[in-house]
Amino acid sequence: MASQMAIFTRTKTLFAKTLNPNLKSLSISTFTFLSQEPQLAESTPTTPLPPNPATGSPVYSENWRNQAPNSETLAQSLIPLGLLKNASTQRVQAISQTIDAQTLMDLFANWMTSKRWSDMKEMFEYWIRSLDVHGKPNKPDVGLYNHYIRANFMLEASTAELIDLVAQTEDFAIVPNTASYNLVLKAMHQAGESEAAQKWLERMLQGGKDSLPDDETYDLLISLLFSKGEIDSSLKYIDMALKSGYMLSMNVFTECVRGCVDERRPDALVSIIKKCKTMDQNKALCPTWNLCIIIAEVAVQEDNSELAFYALEFLARWMARGENARPPVLLSADEGLVVSVLGTAGRTFNQKLLDASWAVLRRSLRQKRVPKPESYLGKIYAHASMGDLQRAFITLNEFETAYGDSIIDMEEIFSPFTSLYPLVVACSRKGFETLDSVYFQLENLSRAEPPYKSVAAINCVILGCANIWDLDRAYQTFEAMGSSFGLTPDIHSYNALIYAFGKLKKCCCLQMYCGAW
Repeated sequence: MASQMAIFTRTKTLFAKTLNPNLKSLSISTFTFLSQEPQLAESTPTTPLPPNPATGSPVYSENWRNQAPNSETLAQSLIPLGLLKNASTQRVQAISQTIDAQTLMDLFANWMTSKRWSDMKEMFEYWIRSLDVHGKPNKPDVGLYNHYIRANFMLEASTAELIDLVAQTEDFAIVPNTASYNLVLKAMHQAGESEAAQKWLERMLQGGKDSLPDDETYDLLISLLFSKGEIDSSLKYIDMALKSGYMLSMNVFTECVRGCVDERRPDALVSIIKKCKTMDQNKALCPTWNLCIIIAEVAVQEDNSELAFYALEFLARWMARGENARPPVLLSADEGLVVSVLGTAGRTFNQKLLDASWAVLRRSLRQKRVPKPESYLGKIYAHASMGDLQRAFITLNEFETAYGDSIIDMEEIFSPFTSLYPLVVACSRKGFETLDSVYFQLENLSRAEPPYKSVAAINCVILGCANIWDLDRAYQTFEAMGSSFGLTPDIHSYNALIYAFGKLKKCCCLQMYCGAW
């Protein structure tokens, strides 16, 4: 009660002084109790407000009163939102200390999708310097370390830096695998270091079964060598890849084809295509339509029947794909190219190429029109050069059926001295033996159903007799044209007989015979 009275007395005196300014000023020290100035209270820990759900905070569903959330949970919440790069160094270190290798692997897989390469690099470097929950240094496996190498590669680290990273695997007691080496090889591919890439592959071969090259390794190296124009080295490693049973990518196969075509290496290209066709994983490889045409043209120029056949096979494959597409895409080979290939078939005596050429031509025309005369003549030449006279005369029959009544200038097209001369040579190749065989065959065909009677075919026999200096057979064949075949000789018939007389210098007989005409 006494203290309350004292406080009341003190307050009354202060009010009196304030209300009466003329009151004599008194010193503060004369008061019984000292005045207390207000002081700010010391900051005390307070409970934070809960996260606003409208902000989409990843920790809203957690216990927001927990002031020390689990670091792994915090990492998983920060990572998807890209907040790690804004976190403090202490926070990142705390996160890295509580994440195990598998969790970090899963996080890196998410980061690769969003291309957060710098975050991957930073987190791995913090994590590798931290201790795990048992107080031991974090130890990566080769898969996790490859993610670290990939992050450095995507951040445009140099080839030398990536090689150093592969060498540092020894510090963590892990063995680099094929994926580790391929990341370095990608950097060499980008930098165009072909010589270093070849040495790197040799190092892979010596590194053991875990580091053996795979199809990606060979694709990277081969495409690099082709880009540098090193054809021989490229073919060497293609052969090595095929022998190892690896699959070539379409890009590498196309580069191989183009490189061999540009360098005029048809035999090498044939060898590669042949090996690819024997492998299930590579037999579906096929160049583009335009590149197939280029292959065919080079094959014709080089008289390489095998390469020409493969080119036609590729074209036929494209045509079949187009026909099966919905809507259909109808592709057609140029007839002039097919005629050139027919010539190659005749010069190389390749029956398989001949049949393929005619099949591609028929498929290209789609029965909308008949082949051009040049196509028929090319087929006749091919059959004749291979000694298949039966097919040659069958083709001649088809030719006459298609164009016998529609071309005005028939005399030159069916001339045994020019267009049909290969057939004449084939008829006289074995002397009178072949000529007699052809004559009797034509005689039998003239009696068949339907009969085949051809002045052009008999003219070839007459000129063939002249080529072997057999005037009697030439004359008898000429006479039989009317008596046995019921045909009327044309200008080429007379010219062939005259050629036979002239070759033996039977001028008197020729004058007598011409007078009888």
